[in-house]
Amino acid sequence: MNMPRFNMNWIYGLVIIALIMLYFTQGSEKSSVKTETGYSDFKTMVMKGYAEKIVVNKYDNTLQMYVKAEHIRDVFHQGVQQTGKSPSVTVAIGSADQVEQFVNKAREEKKFTGKFLYDNSKDGEFFNSLIMNILFFGGIILVWMFIMRRMGGGGVGMGGGGIFNVGKSKAQMYEKGGDLGITFKDVAGQAGAKQEMQEIVDFLKNPQKYTELGGKIPKGALLVGPPGTGKTLLAKAVAGEAGVPFFSMSGSDFVEMFVGVGASRVRDLFEKAKTKAPCIIFIDEIDAVGRARSKNPAMGGNDERENTLNALLTEMDGFGTNSGIITLAATNRADMLDSALMRAGRFDRQIHVDLPDLNERKEIFYVHLKPLKLEQGLDIDFLARQTPGFSGADIANVCNEAALIAARHNREAVGKQDFLDAVDRIIGGLEKKTKVMTEQEKRSIAIHEAGHATISWFTEFANPLVKVSIVPRGRALGAAWYLPEERVLQTKEAMLDEMCSLLGGRAAEELFIGHISTGAMNDLERTTKQAYGMVAYAGMSDKLPNLCYYNQQEYSFQKPYSETTAKIMDDEVLKMVNEQYERAKQILQEHKEGHAQLAQLLVEREVIFADDVEKIFGKRPWTSRAEELLEAQQRAEAEAMAERRAKELEAKQAEDSENKESSEDKGDSKESEAPENA
Repeated sequence: MNMPRFNMNWIYGLVIIALIMLYFTQGSEKSSVKTETGYSDFKTMVMKGYAEKIVVNKYDNTLQMYVKAEHIRDVFHQGVQQTGKSPSVTVAIGSADQVEQFVNKAREEKKFTGKFLYDNSKDGEFFNSLIMNILFFGGIILVWMFIMRRMGGGGVGMGGGGIFNVGKSKAQMYEKGGDLGITFKDVAGQAGAKQEMQEIVDFLKNPQKYTELGGKIPKGALLVGPPGTGKTLLAKAVAGEAGVPFFSMSGSDFVEMFVGVGASRVRDLFEKAKTKAPCIIFIDEIDAVGRARSKNPAMGGNDERENTLNALLTEMDGFGTNSGIITLAATNRADMLDSALMRAGRFDRQIHVDLPDLNERKEIFYVHLKPLKLEQGLDIDFLARQTPGFSGADIANVCNEAALIAARHNREAVGKQDFLDAVDRIIGGLEKKTKVMTEQEKRSIAIHEAGHATISWFTEFANPLVKVSIVPRGRALGAAWYLPEERVLQTKEAMLDEMCSLLGGRAAEELFIGHISTGAMNDLERTTKQAYGMVAYAGMSDKLPNLCYYNQQEYSFQKPYSETTAKIMDDEVLKMVNEQYERAKQILQEHKEGHAQLAQLLVEREVIFADDVEKIFGKRPWTSRAEELLEAQQRAEAEAMAERRAKELEAKQAEDSENKESSEDKGDSKESEAPENA
């Protein structure tokens, strides 16, 4: 049975409701109006028949006369809603015996028929009210404590326990790093980073091996790299391999709205780590608290982030000692960290976790393909070559998207085409097959994309073309896919060829349509950024050769060059872009017939491959190793596309034939029913 689970909040709620009900029910009588009067007025009211009940208190020589409901307005000149149901009159008396004689006389004359009582409790009403107030205010205090506990985290983890424990560390502790279940076997690629991390593991497992030679355990290691490359996974693998306690928290966990909380949490974290030494402290996204301190702080300000950073600097390598504690941190913005945090003795090592290369991507694919049901003979090398520049997280996303696409098409296993569709989905976005375009717009997009393909085919260092599509994806109306060669260094000639191919779409519009459009906005943005990078950073211009104006300082508000130099940069960028634009138009003029055939083929098919371009222009004048590897892959991809279209056509024809047969059956049934109806 799906019964609700027991929760302590139920008990709290029931207690509070009971206290409130008890308070109001017991206090209803006390909430009635009380007034004082003289003994003669009391006798007059009794003889008029106003009295309902008389209670005499011998200890303070007073009596309470409760007034009948029908005479409340005569006595108090107010209604029942203002006085309450049982209003009373307090009278000071000289002797209880005298009152008793008067009451007996009133009974004989039938002026008083109510009860006559003696109250023997000395301060009963006072004690009752005191107990009720204690219970009521005690309930309020319990509710307040419950709310404070919920605000402070409710005791969950080490950082909970209420508002008074706000300065405690929120780090999640694993008593044994092996409890995470992650080792270096689960980290694919990153051989260099794993080698450096392996030394830290050896330090923790066998410190005597290094201390006997006079070596010291490193204080910390900083993992630097782009997002999704596996920095956090590497830190977990270190804890899993070493088998030591592991404290994990984010840099933002130190930041609170209360002043001084961040520094207090840093001190509390290292105090707990000292009791568990040797151990590992891992701070993810350390740039949240380790950002470079300002040289011009706000006047009179108490910067909480700087105080937290100062506490972290002191704990890592201050006057005290933290032997056996290794601090690991991860960030993708190392240039923003404070220089004091980066010095030797705090983070002794900077371990760069870069984007995986071809072989490392292949290893990552093997890890993420294990849970998938794959087709026989799936080429992992092909998938690794189709994902240049992808991080480990991107590859995991590709595998998941491929499985979803295969399930969407009711396939029994995930195939190569599913992975290609997944890569296209991640890079370009979702296909918008329902987007309505006019024939003129479709032809303009085809001419634009054919311009990119033509220029890339006839420039030596341009990336090899994979396919061209005019199917809208995401915000793009068309796209050309390339397979970039993974070069460590980029030459000026290669960058100029890339700029020329980017400008090919705009040049084709101007030459073959007669007007330009906004479709080249992304191409122009990339071209301009690349040109400024070549001039300002790489020193590849004619008038400013061998000069780099890159400035890494965060708090610098001035350009590292003069206005005259800025004007020269603008002129050089404009000259460079215009030269490549004229070059692109010249190449298109030389091959305008082939470009026209390519654009027409795009209009008819919407997607074409490198083989189709080769049939029109012939074999590319410059071939590379990557292109040779691509030839067989592109043919296989084209065959798979043709096979899929043939299957879709067959399915459509079968559906049309079924619909036709069903319509003929309905016609026959109507003809058979006609004579009967007649």
